[in-house]
Amino acid sequence: MSEKIAKTDEQWRAELTPEQFHVTREKGTERAFSGEYWNTKTPGVYLCRCCGQELFSSDTKFDSGTGWPSFSQPASGGAVEEHRDSTYGMMRIEVTCARCGAHLGHVFPDGPRPNGLRYCMNSASLKLEKK
Repeated sequence: MSEKIAKTDEQWRAELTPEQFHVTREKGTERAFSGEYWNTKTPGVYLCRCCGQELFSSDTKFDSGTGWPSFSQPASGGAVEEHRDSTYGMMRIEVTCARCGAHLGHVFPDGPRPNGLRYCMNSASLKLEKK
């Protein structure tokens, strides 16, 4: 695992679009069916938009019907971190980049077999490195 990355909001704002900053640094959510990767089937690796950490493989991407890119598992055991999120009167599990803390999305227990997980991510948090 690489060293943690810490930057100021000013530094992040200089590197990200306003939407990317809102989603990754302010825990925002893009509108369903609006993100760059919700419907892509291009083979490759999905990296953290902020720090380049490898997060998900296209091999684990599936169409969840939700309008956000969904994956059945992270690329490696240490790629993401999970945190309890009780905002908006709901109990969810937030997923963040383990290296830079970027908000990626949430994980839900309604995914495909074998693990039954759906990592529901924001396209604004990801960058596809095509194979």
